[in-house]
Amino acid sequence: MKLRPATADDGDFLADMLVAAVNWSPAWQPKSRRRVLAAPNTAHYIAGWPRDTDLGVVAEADGERAGAAWLRFFPPGDPGYGFVAADVPELTIGVAAAWRGRGIGRALLHAVEARAKEAGIARISLSVERENFAQRLYLAAGYEVVGAGSEQSDTMVKVLPSRTFT
Repeated sequence: MKLRPATADDGDFLADMLVAAVNWSPAWQPKSRRRVLAAPNTAHYIAGWPRDTDLGVVAEADGERAGAAWLRFFPPGDPGYGFVAADVPELTIGVAAAWRGRGIGRALLHAVEARAKEAGIARISLSVERENFAQRLYLAAGYEVVGAGSEQSDTMVKVLPSRTFT
């Protein structure tokens, strides 16, 4: 597996990974790509990719893109599901179904956090449904529940360690 920065050319793939993230549960009727990208509350996670403050990473395996993780800042007037403050970007991660369960999500999480630290970002937020296996990944990676996003989801935040020089 190879990890690389997400570029403008990855916009369609990131949209696919947003759809994968929305459709994380095999027990649900999947939402179509068109529906996810037409709904303002989900479309704003990817619309206009990349904005000046967006950053992300893409995982490639066996010559194909397998997953992506990206951060986007939202204003208070157009918050994401995991919004905590305008200066805290929200994380989105999606892994293609064929590549799930192989550590790609964990690798993407660590890579996007490293890029965030390099960019001077102090905290990352996210929203995750409590039934989603990814919540255990986030807890293990140091994210803390800071509130309920809905009856089924939690808002989580991770404080990124600042660089120390010795």
